[in-house]
Amino acid sequence: QVQLVESGGGLVQPGGSLRLSCAASGRTFRNYAMGWFRQAPGKGREFVAGISWGGGDLWYEDPAKGRFTIARDIAKNTGYLQMNFLKPEDTAVYYCASGPRVRLTSDVVTSWGQGTQVTVSS
Repeated sequence: QVQLVESGGGLVQPGGSLRLSCAASGRTFRNYAMGWFRQAPGKGREFVAGISWGGGDLWYEDPAKGRFTIARDIAKNTGYLQMNFLKPEDTAVYYCASGPRVRLTSDVVTSWGQGTQVTVSS
C-alpha cells in the first residue's frame, strides 16, 4: 500500500505563505491523482485541490483558487501545496491523499497522510 507523509506545516501570519510536501513511498499507482484535504477543529474534512498523476490536470476548490498552487514531482514521488495569502480560516490539519480522480472525495481516497497542522494567526 502507498504510504503518504506530509510535512511543512507550522505557524504563519495572515497574508503569509507556506509550502506543504507529501512524500509517497511504497507502490504508487499509475494515473492515480494526488490531492489535499483539510479539517478545521469541529468541522468535517474538505477537499482543497488535486493534481493528476502526470501533473497535467488540476482542480481547485473555491477557497484555494487564486491563492494555492498544487504541484507534483513524479521523479521524487512528492506532491506539493504552495499556499499564499493565507487567512485565519485556512487554519486546519492538512492531509495528503491519493485516489482515482483529480477531484477527490473522501470515499474514493485510497491512501491518507498523517496530517500536518497549519495555523494562521498573528
